Amino acid sequence: MGLFAPLFLLFNHTNKLLMIIDYKRIDLFGKMLFERAVIKPPIKRPNPMNNEACFLHIRQGKYNSISEDEFLSAIKRQSVLMKCGNFLGQILPDKQTGLYEAVAVHFHPDVLRKIYMNNLPKFLTKPKKNPIATNMVLMEASIPVDKYVEDVLFYFENPHLVNEEILILKTKEIILLLMQTQNAPNVLQILENLFEERTVDFKTTIESHLFSDITLIELAQLTNRSLSSFKRKFKATYHSPPLQYIHSRRLQKSKELLAISEQSIGDIAFDCGFKTINHFSKKFKESFGVSPSLYRKTLSGK
Repeated sequence: MGLFAPLFLLFNHTNKLLMIIDYKRIDLFGKMLFERAVIKPPIKRPNPMNNEACFLHIRQGKYNSISEDEFLSAIKRQSVLMKCGNFLGQILPDKQTGLYEAVAVHFHPDVLRKIYMNNLPKFLTKPKKNPIATNMVLMEASIPVDKYVEDVLFYFENPHLVNEEILILKTKEIILLLMQTQNAPNVLQILENLFEERTVDFKTTIESHLFSDITLIELAQLTNRSLSSFKRKFKATYHSPPLQYIHSRRLQKSKELLAISEQSIGDIAFDCGFKTINHFSKKFKESFGVSPSLYRKTLSGK
């Protein structure tokens, strides 16, 4: 599918602002292998990977990767390895340039089998002992990965030098580099389960993102449901409509934090999933009859 290609197609065929400043891809055996994009964020979009995995290296800006029950942030020179699963991707700008730049390497099972032929690496053949506990892993900045990405960028700028043999070698090289990173044990666990589906139950996904800035449509995507199906499942599980339940939980948490925390009201509002202080204050007063500041002041007086 690609991390950026759908955005490029969408904004290239509408009258909307073209957020993709530069986009290139290189394919191997008919499937996307390398992808490079320079984007003017912010952008937040679904990123389902049903039968592929991806290595994403950040060159400018910040990338928030959100899975069924996890949240991971990567900044400049850091990388994320994501196995197959449901994800949301949030792209944020570099504070100085206002841009986001990243290079992605995509892994497809049929492409890897063709690359390795009868000499498959252990991570593709090793029996799975325990179910994997995560869908993604963060890799810290490293000079070898930086050098590798520079090589890939060279081929983007010189496509006449690209051939099948080089692409096969570069695919094998990134896998070897991943297995030698500082986070090698966790990376290896991801590699060993690269195309294995990981089941996360409905309630775990909901509880993991109750206080995140995620819409109902995005929650539905993470649970692999349509919005209408998600709402039905939610009401059957929690005996309450989604928005009503989520707002109630967020307000209750904010009330507790106001009582025990020294955080500012603004920080509490954002930590509990409210986008603005005004919206938080309005909902708080509707539910508890007083503003957050007056509620805190009343408690401090006691």
